[in-house]
Amino acid sequence: MKSVNFTILGEQSIANDFGKKGTSTDLTLYDRKESDVIRTWVVPNGFPEKIQPLFQSIYLSEYVIFYVASLDKFTGEQIIALDSLGKKNGILSHSYDVDETRLKTMIKGTVLEQYMKVDLPNLKDEILKFPVIQKDGNPCIVIDHCFDVKGVGTVVLGKLVSGKINQYDKLIHLPSKTEAMVKSIQMHDDDVKEAVSPARVGLSLKNVKPDAISRGDILSTDDSIKILDELVLDFKQNQFYKKTISENEMCLVSVGMQVKAGKFLSISPVKLKLDKPIVILPHDICILLKPESQSIRIIGSGKIQ
Repeated sequence: MKSVNFTILGEQSIANDFGKKGTSTDLTLYDRKESDVIRTWVVPNGFPEKIQPLFQSIYLSEYVIFYVASLDKFTGEQIIALDSLGKKNGILSHSYDVDETRLKTMIKGTVLEQYMKVDLPNLKDEILKFPVIQKDGNPCIVIDHCFDVKGVGTVVLGKLVSGKINQYDKLIHLPSKTEAMVKSIQMHDDDVKEAVSPARVGLSLKNVKPDAISRGDILSTDDSIKILDELVLDFKQNQFYKKTISENEMCLVSVGMQVKAGKFLSISPVKLKLDKPIVILPHDICILLKPESQSIRIIGSGKIQ
């Protein structure tokens, strides 16, 4: 079974046209199975009230569908988020009342300049053309939801970001470092014996309790994954965030699907102390957020040194 994952930004209601609505929290999932391909659309419906779901939904996808219905600060935040995470593959569309010249100015110099420009009626056809992007390597699953299911036990939903998993595999839950066994695997509500990146999976787990699992936790066998409570960043401040950051200032630190509170220990270089350990995969990008900001809430971003 092959998988392709999208995030839908801008006017989120278009997701209703693409797939069947499934799990819904501050992230809502839609999916559809056609022949041997499962397509999933992630909608950050907790945004714009909260900034965190925006980055989490982007992390879960290989591709972006950005339907711009208005040009406001939230459109600006979404453009900055996509550019910060280097999401180069996607579709850009807009409603008739959006000023196309102004939109072009807003995306100039960002990854969105590379997006396909598609009118709304043609979106469905273009979506079908995006290929599967598999990532080889050690099995690695990022968890986005966790439930305690009566008669089953611990069930997690997440994305297999790399590698392959089989029923009865033993994986390490991070950051707890607890060994968990995969009792069963589901894809699109069907039981399967194996799954390959970039599949969305539901896993029944043995040996790990639901209250030990948080969004953004990792299941893997990769011993190169790091767990850190201090980060040093090759940091670039967002040009639209005009405030000066200072030592001992607090912020939110977003890595993958994890969001932790952090404090600036130094500004040059940018060094942060986290309130709880964070799991770091190779090539992860760290985003610094100021949720209480009345203007742009994205302070900036950087690679973890």
